[in-house]
Amino acid sequence: MAAADAKYPPIKWAQRKDSLWVTFDIQDSEDVEINLAESTLKFKCKTSDETFDVTMDLWGEVDPEDEESKYDVTPREIVFHIMKKDKEADHWPYLLKDKSISKAHCAADWDRYMDQDDEEEAGAGGAGFDMSQFGGGGMNFGGMGGAGGMPGGMGGMPGMGGGAGGMGGMDIQQLMAQMGQGGAGGMPGGMPGMGGMPGMGGDGGGMPDLSSLGLGDDGDSDDAGDGLDDLDDDEDDGVSPDASKAAPDASGGDDIDEPE
Repeated sequence: MAAADAKYPPIKWAQRKDSLWVTFDIQDSEDVEINLAESTLKFKCKTSDETFDVTMDLWGEVDPEDEESKYDVTPREIVFHIMKKDKEADHWPYLLKDKSISKAHCAADWDRYMDQDDEEEAGAGGAGFDMSQFGGGGMNFGGMGGAGGMPGGMGGMPGMGGGAGGMGGMDIQQLMAQMGQGGAGGMPGGMPGMGGMPGMGGDGGGMPDLSSLGLGDDGDSDDAGDGLDDLDDDEDDGVSPDASKAAPDASGGDDIDEPE
């Protein structure tokens, strides 16, 4: 796309004798492609309602291979720190070679601005840009040929099957054989078998002896049967189930006198 017809993002910039700080004010950028050469910066991205695709001819030459030349894409903006090729030359008068485009689209970054005289007075120790924006990281331009993809691919998660050994190399047949031993014993070395609940039948020993509770021969003879006929008898006598639950008196089971 011709430089004059391209849609430029809002740009602000500042410089030092050895470097440039360039910010593209683009929020929520997607599909970002960046390629920095010695004299051009190619940039392409899209947002929810705009697409940017420009080739910017820079005023002078830069060094994309320098490890301090880097960029960072954030939800609010895209930031570049670019090292100049000639680190002792005077400040550039414009960011772009085309003055009219530079004046129309590139504004001064007053938060980082420092003129050449102030920079020389501050000296090398106090004139550099604050690189905390990159948090010790950022993407380098050297040899990238654009933003590219993640290097080396994702590989494979260890122990997730396939040729990586799967399940940590566990022998499934051996596991199933061990699980089949001992019935309800379950996993080897795991929870012990359930055995039998006391008084729940089987070899565990049946129901407990109720004679010690005074409920043996003195109780209803129907208890020796299925234990459910008592409810039918109560209903036949016109006694509600609630009344049949009344506790016997201290004499040992005499009938409760009904009120006259």
